[in-house]
Amino acid sequence: MQPVAQALREQLAALAAQGSPKRETQWDLSAITRLDHAGAMMLWHAWGKQRAEHLNLRAEHEGLFAHLQAEKPVPRAAEKYNWMTPMLAATRPFMVLGAHIIEVIELLGKVSLALLESLRHPSRMPWKEISANVYRTGAQALGITALVGFLIGVVLSYLSAQQLKAYGAGIFIVNLLGISVIRELGPVIAAILVAGRSGSAMTAQIGVMRVTDEIDAMSVMGIPYTLRLVLPRVVALAIALPLIVLWTNAIALIGGMVAARYELNISISYFVSELPNAVPVANLWLGLAKGAVFGVLIALLACHYGLRVEPNTESLGEGTTNSVVAAITIVIIVDALFAVLFSSVGVP
Repeated sequence: MQPVAQALREQLAALAAQGSPKRETQWDLSAITRLDHAGAMMLWHAWGKQRAEHLNLRAEHEGLFAHLQAEKPVPRAAEKYNWMTPMLAATRPFMVLGAHIIEVIELLGKVSLALLESLRHPSRMPWKEISANVYRTGAQALGITALVGFLIGVVLSYLSAQQLKAYGAGIFIVNLLGISVIRELGPVIAAILVAGRSGSAMTAQIGVMRVTDEIDAMSVMGIPYTLRLVLPRVVALAIALPLIVLWTNAIALIGGMVAARYELNISISYFVSELPNAVPVANLWLGLAKGAVFGVLIALLACHYGLRVEPNTESLGEGTTNSVVAAITIVIIVDALFAVLFSSVGVP
C-alpha cells in the first residue's frame, strides 16, 4: 500500500473511532478523480454509516454513496425448528372439519328448538316461507330430475339387458331395475341434483343477506334468523325431497320400461304387474326415508355455509362451492351408512 493511501486510511480510521463527524465539518472530494467501492466504504464508516451533510464530490461518484445510503433488509435470525409444525399442518384439516361438524350440530339444535316452539304456537310458524321454499326446491326441480331420472333408467336398463340376454335371464330386469332405482339410485340422484340446484341457491341467498347486513338488521329488530331463514328451508326440503325421490323413481322406471321393451321385448304391462312382486314395499319406504334425511342435511349445510359468508364477494363464491361439495359428500356418506345399517331390510 502506498504511503499516502496508508496515511489516509489511518486518518479515516481515527475519525471513525471518534464517532460521527461534526455537522459543520465540510468534505470536499471534488479533487478525487478515481474512487472505488472500497474507498467509498472507508469514508462511509468514517461518517458513522451515513452521508455527510456538507459533501462536495464529482457526479460520477454519487452512485457509490447512493448505493450505500439505500436501506438494506436486515437478515432474520435463523428460527429454531419446531417439530410440532408438521403435525399441526397434518391435523389442521381435521380440526377444521371438527369445527364445521360442531357448528352444524349447534345449528341443528337451534332449528329443533325453533320447531318445537313453533309447534307449541302454530301462529309463529313461517308457513309462507315454507310454502315458497317447497315450490322453489320441489316444484321447480321436477323438470331436471325427470330428465336425469329418465336417462338413468334407460342407460341402466340397456346395459343390464346386454348382460341378462347372454344368460337368458331377461325377465330379471324387473328385479334389477326396481331394486337399484327405488332403493339406491333414485334417492341419491335426486339428492345430488337438489344439492347442486337448491342447496347452492340457499347458500347464495343467505350469503347475500350476510353481505348486505340484512341478518344483522334482523337481529337488531329481534327477529331470530333461525326461525325465519333456516327453519323454513329445512322443513321445506324435508318435505319436498321425498316427493322428488318418488317422482324420480317413477320417471326412471318408465325409462327402464321403454328400454326393456325394445331390448328384451318385455311388455310394459308385464313390467308393471311384476314390479310389486320383485321389489318389496320396504324398499320404497327406505328410499323415502333417505330422501327426508338427505333434505334435512342439504338444507342445514346450505344454511351453515351461507351464515359463514364474510362481507365480500370472494367469500360468497367460496361458500357456495363448499356448500355444494359438502352436501354431495354427506349424501354419499349417509347413503353408505343406510346401505350398511339396513342391509337386511327389503331384501326379497
